[in-house]
Amino acid sequence: MSNFSQEHLNYLKKLKRRNLLKTLLQISIFVVFFALWEIFAATGIINSFIFSSPSRSLKMLGTLFQTGLIKHIGITLFETIAGFLLGSVLGFIIAVLLWWSPLLKDVLDPYLVILNSLPKIALGPIIIVWVGAGISSIITVTLLISIVVAIIGVLNGFNEVEQAKLTLLKTFGATKTQLFFKVVFPASIPTTVSVLKLNIGMSWVGVIVGEFLNSKAGLGYLIVYGGQIFKMDIVMASTLILCLLSAVMYFAVVSFEKAVIKKQKGN
Repeated sequence: MSNFSQEHLNYLKKLKRRNLLKTLLQISIFVVFFALWEIFAATGIINSFIFSSPSRSLKMLGTLFQTGLIKHIGITLFETIAGFLLGSVLGFIIAVLLWWSPLLKDVLDPYLVILNSLPKIALGPIIIVWVGAGISSIITVTLLISIVVAIIGVLNGFNEVEQAKLTLLKTFGATKTQLFFKVVFPASIPTTVSVLKLNIGMSWVGVIVGEFLNSKAGLGYLIVYGGQIFKMDIVMASTLILCLLSAVMYFAVVSFEKAVIKKQKGN
């Protein structure tokens, strides 16, 4: 018993060292990237007018904060969260319906593939005409980009559940509702959370594409505006904020994943 306990403690120490090393490497990559960027810009290796620099971007952030940056961040964040939640929830519901009805899945499968491969930016002008200009069209573009990914990802997670387990339960008279809530859904939670992580990126892509096409405010608007007047500091500063916001959303989903896993282990 004591030997087992010592091995377990050694494993925990090894796991702790690995997590510490992972965190240090992540921070090091971040620091080295920005340090090299600043050095290359200062020494003329890269053109600071075109590529900007961390110091110039931070200075521009200060200027933008004084001229309404919070408003732009708020608009983009609202559009992203709305599109993310709508795409994820509706995608999950549709995936459940497709799993429930194999015939419906077979009928709609080619359409899902076509929609997934279709460049959503091509639908931008049509969406603007249909739902109107402004936030509604941007959220719609985001929804179209994220919902197909959610449907395909979640449905694949449902279909990866071992058929032998389902067959065994069916022989004991389990209903489809029992199969889903007792086996399929619990087994596919890790895949569903992975889809949420993927959908964060897709939602940001959808919002920025929508703001590129039609927006008078938001971080996408600032990026377009900065490019039009050749102010790369505005472009890079807005891009850095996008990276920060997407990281916050990602870690929020990671925290949700850890809570779900902890709850499953507790059960």
